[in-house]
Amino acid sequence: MNVVTNNKWIGQRTIRPDGVDKVTGRAAFAADTTMPGMIWGKVLRSPHPHARIKSINTAKAEALPGVKAVVTAKDIVDFPLDKGAVMLGIQDMRWMCRNVMARDKVLFPGHPVAAVAATSEAIAAEACKLIEVDYEVLPYVIEVEDAIKPDAPILHDWAKFDGKPSNIVGKLENKKGDIAEGFAKADIVIEREFTTRPVHQGYIEPHACLISVGADGKTTIWSSSQGQFMVRAMTAHLTGIPQSNIRAIPAEIGGGFGGKTIVYLEPLATLLAKKSGRPVKMVMTREEVMRATGPTSGSKMIVKVGATRDGKIVAAHGMFYLQAGAYPGSPIRGAAGCSFAPYDIPHVLSQGFDVCSNRSKVAAYRAPGAPIGAYAVECVMDELASALKIDPLEFRLKNAAREGTKAVHGPTFPRIGYVETLEAAKNSEHYKAPLGKFQGRGVASGFWFNAGGESSAQVNITEDGNVVVTTGHPDIGGSRAGIANICAELLGIDYKRVSVIIGDTQTVGFSNLTGGSRVLFASAMVVTQSTEQVIKTLRERAAKIWNIDPEAVKWEDGAAHPVSPNAGQFPPLTLEELSEKAPSLGGPVGASVQLNTQGADGGFGTHICDVEVDTELGIVRVLRYTAVQDVGRAVHPSYVEGQLQGGVAQGIGWALNEEYIYNKEGKVDNPGFLDYRMPVCSDLPMLDTILVEIPNPKHPQGVKGVGEVPLVPVMAAVANAVHDALGMRFYSLPMSPPKVSAALDAPRQQAAE
Repeated sequence: MNVVTNNKWIGQRTIRPDGVDKVTGRAAFAADTTMPGMIWGKVLRSPHPHARIKSINTAKAEALPGVKAVVTAKDIVDFPLDKGAVMLGIQDMRWMCRNVMARDKVLFPGHPVAAVAATSEAIAAEACKLIEVDYEVLPYVIEVEDAIKPDAPILHDWAKFDGKPSNIVGKLENKKGDIAEGFAKADIVIEREFTTRPVHQGYIEPHACLISVGADGKTTIWSSSQGQFMVRAMTAHLTGIPQSNIRAIPAEIGGGFGGKTIVYLEPLATLLAKKSGRPVKMVMTREEVMRATGPTSGSKMIVKVGATRDGKIVAAHGMFYLQAGAYPGSPIRGAAGCSFAPYDIPHVLSQGFDVCSNRSKVAAYRAPGAPIGAYAVECVMDELASALKIDPLEFRLKNAAREGTKAVHGPTFPRIGYVETLEAAKNSEHYKAPLGKFQGRGVASGFWFNAGGESSAQVNITEDGNVVVTTGHPDIGGSRAGIANICAELLGIDYKRVSVIIGDTQTVGFSNLTGGSRVLFASAMVVTQSTEQVIKTLRERAAKIWNIDPEAVKWEDGAAHPVSPNAGQFPPLTLEELSEKAPSLGGPVGASVQLNTQGADGGFGTHICDVEVDTELGIVRVLRYTAVQDVGRAVHPSYVEGQLQGGVAQGIGWALNEEYIYNKEGKVDNPGFLDYRMPVCSDLPMLDTILVEIPNPKHPQGVKGVGEVPLVPVMAAVANAVHDALGMRFYSLPMSPPKVSAALDAPRQQAAE
């Protein structure tokens, strides 16, 4: 493919197509949806972190006036454990059927055990209280360090590791060279242990859905998710309703960040609607979101890196233990695969361990696993640079992966932009700015795989010569604006003449999730090919009018033109004129394309962070932050900058304040935004960005995914800045005021003694 570089709309900061609706409150989210005859669903959740369900009696709830239906695990399709994995994307239905409704055992506080539909929310909530559940309470384990101890309570009877009962339910290993040989060549070796706490994606909109099941079994789902086709497929699997009988309609989405790539409510609401014969609406409270949906993993990590005196890294070993929660599936691929990817290291062993514990099953969170692993690896890299007395960016430049480097997770890198991000950071005004007392500067790098996958699109020309593009991905990162720019560019028309809509499962071909930094990469490919087919049709129709060969017609500036005077002297035929003539020239003009897109390039970023530490209060304040990233081609620069800034904001929260706190009963003690401390505007400086554009040659517009890389380096950059400010390093996140104060007070107490 030839990369287009001379653009009118690609690279422009056009007005976002959803902007007016969102700032005026007109945009419709899942919880805004209503239907005549609608009733409400509520979920009864376990109060225990670990217990066997001996019996459930729903008779009293069913007898309550206003109650229309009750469902339990017996209504959910069972996928037996001994029949092997039943994969849907990256999710195993054996775990999903047990996650949406507990079967045999509850494995975390908040685990659903029954659901009720009633004529009001209050009645449904009261009915949940009338359901009698007989529990046999079992020992539980919350933290990953405790879950891997030999005497830990075991969650799953079938789970074994090294032939013994264990909470380690999976292992992934990436290997390159021989680490024993590599460490033998090292003049300096640093080995450190790190821990991180589980953190939530923090999307503003809670999970919500409205579901109607007709008398003929035809089912319609309105919900907030990162993929309507995922919702349809998972709901079908878990309810037994054929996919062809389910229509999933995506609402606007108030944030997801990976946390809405699985279902929680939709199968339950579907079964309640089927039983009751009424549309059922379900909306989670914030407390339910925090207790029962997937945050990302907590972790325990051991990282060892060796280098020679001249600063060349010769060996690295990482062991990444990540919490999966109640069921297998922690993001060990991201931790083990991405953590060492920015570096050209001859000998590497990177191991990921999937660890179950009594907390809600994890879900994806921007570059799942990669920010956790990068925190450990990038802190060790900083320590090595300091020990060798090499500038931290110079140390990374000396060891940077580049074209031809074989990554530990397998591929040999093509042309990549990592070195350019390091050079841009090093040459930035930020990196050269002076610092004051108790202020420090940290840097860190990060990588994410990025992805392609299945996508579909339709491009249709309206009767008045405008354009409607339909794609199959919920828009989270600005895909509609990017697609409008691309389509307008190809057609040579004003971007305002292009409308981009998100189709449902019955109006557009199959499209994979919005996730993996894949959407603009993939949707641009199918939209480009669809638009090219439309242009071909328009050229053929102009040729028919002029009675010349279609090859003698070119499309330029929104109109058909003869390729040269030799082809004929004809005035241009505009898109509007050809649209008016469409009925007499063969009918409507449109095209659709479906592809399993290939050619995604991984993304690299390098960040600079300045902090100031209040040594009396232990508060770390971020003073300045610059995120540098190879973004391929910034189709809509404002959105790209927003992606970088959003990732940084989330990472700062992860580094300094955010964490799940559990009480002595094994329950989340801070299940709301008042106590779960996410950063607000007053916690953040202006977040600067530097966009490095190294176009992807395998994409028609040079696009690379940009949405996940921005979160990867942040925690390490903040931690390295805190070390620079105080001379002490924190090996556990978050670096909250109590932790920082305790570390600062320890030397003072020793001096007093």
